[in-house]
Amino acid sequence: MSALPATGREWHLVARPHGWPTPDDFALREVPVPEVGEGQILVRNLHFSVDPYMRGRMNDVKSYVPPFQLDQPMDGGAVGEVIASRAESVAVGDHVLHGLGWREYAVLDAGSAAKIDASLAPLTAYLGVLGMPGLTAYAGLLEVASFKEGDAVFVSGAAGAVGSEVGQIAKLKGASRVIGSAGSDEKVKLLVEEYGFDAAFNYKNGDVTKQLKAAARDGIDVYFDNVGGDHLEAAISAFNVHGRAAICGMISMYNATEPTPAPRNLALVIGKRLRLQGLLVADHRALQQQFVQEVSGWIRSGELKYGETKVAGIENGVEAFLGLLRGENTGKMIVSLAD
Repeated sequence: MSALPATGREWHLVARPHGWPTPDDFALREVPVPEVGEGQILVRNLHFSVDPYMRGRMNDVKSYVPPFQLDQPMDGGAVGEVIASRAESVAVGDHVLHGLGWREYAVLDAGSAAKIDASLAPLTAYLGVLGMPGLTAYAGLLEVASFKEGDAVFVSGAAGAVGSEVGQIAKLKGASRVIGSAGSDEKVKLLVEEYGFDAAFNYKNGDVTKQLKAAARDGIDVYFDNVGGDHLEAAISAFNVHGRAAICGMISMYNATEPTPAPRNLALVIGKRLRLQGLLVADHRALQQQFVQEVSGWIRSGELKYGETKVAGIENGVEAFLGLLRGENTGKMIVSLAD
């Protein structure tokens, strides 16, 4: 058995960003690897996730998830290999999914990790299409937005990890039309040609409300919101009566330094009897087994496709996160520490 590591690198938040984060807000530090206590495991992280919600955790405000602490390691989804175990339920060599990302080595209670099977899907899939983003897409569309066969669906941020899965699930479940927005012509092409969207548009090419109206001539019934701002305003205009929105994220507003204006057409919510409902994936854990069973079947059959953008090396973790905020990813953004 090879010697266990004495130290490992981890990313710390060292200053709270004002507006857009900068590399100076973070520090990569080498720290001692903790002893493995009774019932604990030591994991060598192979991949960790960077996600839009992490930007909110950099602010010192009370929210649905605690803020990152200054001069402490950040955390988030990660998959890795167990290299030491003092827990009967987990063996050395097992692969696990856990919540202590942004670092090379993690010591945690075995009960806080979930064993994953690399033979069913690539390990990175458990951070994306079969992980938190995937369950977000599944629960948000089917439960929060009450999708039903024949609905016309609009997805913003549609080339990302969540949005691309929302659109494909809607098609597989019998949507009459699926429309997506994205931030480049290349992503628009991907949505239509690879992911099977009926229409897509580049929100940078013109007024979002006008582009959505042209793509959804018969209106929309469901809106899955990852962007907020002008996209939410456009969806409210395009909604048919009794439309439903799952409000998952508002990435267009995360780095704003001043309050952003609300949609100017909120009065339409009344006459159209719209339902706008916030979405937190933690409320939908009961769907986990059903979600994995159904989505993994679609992946194996080739009916559901997914993209990943991988950035190699822990030293590039912050740049991967900043790239995510700039929209440089297609599908799930992942930092890979090993091949």
